[in-house]
Amino acid sequence: MDHPGADGARRIGPYTLLGRQRSVGGSEVFAARTDEGLLVTVTVVGPELAADTGFRARFRAAVEAARTLSDAFLVPVVDADADAPVPWLVTEFTAGLPLRQAVDRHGPLSEPALRVLTDGLARGLAALHAAGTVHGGVSPDSVLLTMDGPRISALGIVGAPGCPAPASTDDVFDLGSTVLFAASGDEPDTDALPVSLREVIDGCLYPEPPDRPTAEQLVDYLRRQDLPALSGSWLPPAVTADMAAATAAVGSVSAGGGDRGPFPPPPVVAVGTGVSRRKLIFGLAGGAAVLGGAAAALAFTRDSSPAPDGRAGGPASTARPTSPSGVRSSSASSASPSSTDGPEPIVLTGPDAAKAWSGTGKHAPTCLEASDKVIMVVTDTATSFLDAATGRSVFPQLNTINDSGTTSGKYPTAYADGVFYLLCDTPSQLGMLAAFDAASGKAKWATKMADVDPGDSKHTAMYLSNYVAVAGNTVYVCGQVLEMDGKFSAESPSTGYIRAFNAATGKRLWQVKGTDINNVLVPPSGSHLLAASAVPGRRPGRVQMIDAGRRGARGWKVSVPHAAYYFTTGWPLTCYAAGLFLFAGGNGDTLFAVDTSTGSEKWRQRFEAKNGDQAQIGAPFSSLDGATVYVPVGSDLAALATADGTLKWVATLDGANDMGGSNMFNASLRISGKSAQCSADTVFATDSAKTLWAIDAATGRARWKYSDPGQPDVGFRWTVGGDRVFIASHLTMTAIAAHGR
Repeated sequence: MDHPGADGARRIGPYTLLGRQRSVGGSEVFAARTDEGLLVTVTVVGPELAADTGFRARFRAAVEAARTLSDAFLVPVVDADADAPVPWLVTEFTAGLPLRQAVDRHGPLSEPALRVLTDGLARGLAALHAAGTVHGGVSPDSVLLTMDGPRISALGIVGAPGCPAPASTDDVFDLGSTVLFAASGDEPDTDALPVSLREVIDGCLYPEPPDRPTAEQLVDYLRRQDLPALSGSWLPPAVTADMAAATAAVGSVSAGGGDRGPFPPPPVVAVGTGVSRRKLIFGLAGGAAVLGGAAAALAFTRDSSPAPDGRAGGPASTARPTSPSGVRSSSASSASPSSTDGPEPIVLTGPDAAKAWSGTGKHAPTCLEASDKVIMVVTDTATSFLDAATGRSVFPQLNTINDSGTTSGKYPTAYADGVFYLLCDTPSQLGMLAAFDAASGKAKWATKMADVDPGDSKHTAMYLSNYVAVAGNTVYVCGQVLEMDGKFSAESPSTGYIRAFNAATGKRLWQVKGTDINNVLVPPSGSHLLAASAVPGRRPGRVQMIDAGRRGARGWKVSVPHAAYYFTTGWPLTCYAAGLFLFAGGNGDTLFAVDTSTGSEKWRQRFEAKNGDQAQIGAPFSSLDGATVYVPVGSDLAALATADGTLKWVATLDGANDMGGSNMFNASLRISGKSAQCSADTVFATDSAKTLWAIDAATGRARWKYSDPGQPDVGFRWTVGGDRVFIASHLTMTAIAAHGR
């Protein structure tokens, strides 16, 4: 056949091509179907490489070797034809997103994700090399990110025209380059690598091939760091949303990578085969593991002057402190380094929480919502209501369910003014928004959410509901619009929507959608919402006021450069407090406070890592009275006065997380879904070691900590109601008073 990329031919061998996915090293990759209807991936070798002397022989030998391979990080070979006019390779279809697209659109990966990426690639290459073959094509374009880890094909399209056959050391160099790209983007910067990976990736990039470690030695190095099995989602919700969109475009029903299960345990390495000091300088005594990626202490500068145009969002112009210690506050308008020391960071330590009550149910909760008197517990079989003081059932069960529940990108429950709200299904209806009276447990109303736009056979749009929120007498449902037109591009921004309903009746009031609506902040009162836009490619994002009083009309907007990491789909990563919207701007290291009505900047605060690394603000949140804004940055949580950004206190975490790196606040990792909440006088926040902290809002000191050794891999679910926090871990519900008594 002719080259598919040249004339749009629809078949190659016995496979029907559905659409081109990407180019890798001059070859083209297509989604395809077998005659039996199974999805596969077809790689068509580029004409220059196909004409190269010796390529077909190498390709044929590599195919034979790859057919025998089986590894969790390798995509199996299904079929190939090295003798066709245009050689081609068929592998199992893997629902995922190329690493390059993920980084271009959403920014560099976090340290835990980088460690998972490195470990998975090393294990996949180790399996290839042990079979006597090489990949020859590891790159940001060929590595797929899936829900349960990275994947590479069991066979790369090896070799470039006119070049010698690649060696295993070339694969290791390519691995290092790929991880470096994942950490820093298109401008390679080894300083962007976390400490836990810096030496190992530097070793992969040694100019002399013999000095590079082997893939097996890389696996050994990471094993010595006690890298645990993958638990929970390793990718941000924006990337998983893109996976779903890309997969839907070719007709798959899942955004996962197949039923592969969790990461396998690291292989046992024989004594004496570890990484040598020349290849990877361990610097260890007695075999102790390096706990890398230490979160830097923060330096902090303040600038109450608005940007030249009166709007926020540009790169911060505040001066760097000359000798930062902990967190510092200074006036950027001063030309001299006359900053004064702020409060000393408080290392969180406290007693284990005393439980108010604990009980066991028949079904694991998928989401929780609570008032000061009642807890709404939703499972995949029913909705129940418990007395907040005792844990006993108070109302009859309802047949409303939510299978997926609360996730990093979804929060399907809300409570306001004596009413619970739930995005749910019933035995006879899917996609419902329901309201329940908290005093009786009875349904007040239920509204069917129209989840598909009308359309002909060529085009429809599906509405994915991410979360529900309440402001005054209006209920809002926000989510993502998935265009089912068979087209997908990482350079195209995603489309979001807002739907408004009458809180008393459930009647739909208005709807807006657009690429300028990616996630939406709904304040508890007022008519001004804040939408963050999608970020196509490397172009700037923006925040924009949505005027609910004018049926969703767009208001002021502020451009926010370098914001791809921040404006994800799902739960909003912005904040409201006392008439101000707050969001990260600059290079992600500056918190801007703007007037909700006008967008005019009131103040800004810039954070700097004490070790000189780039600081990145997580998801800010506010106290119930709006007087204080809490800003998570790595292992630190800073409390600022909403009125002017003055620093009140800084609490900091110590120790390691469950991935072997530094322990950080989940809210700082830009993991959405209410990973920090407040009661009247207590701040509750979870960390990456799966611990819930109760912090005195006045002092920043820990009241207590809670951790369940038997909790699910993704952590426990929790919510705050009144002066209690309620925790669901597997089948067990636990209540703890804010003061621990």
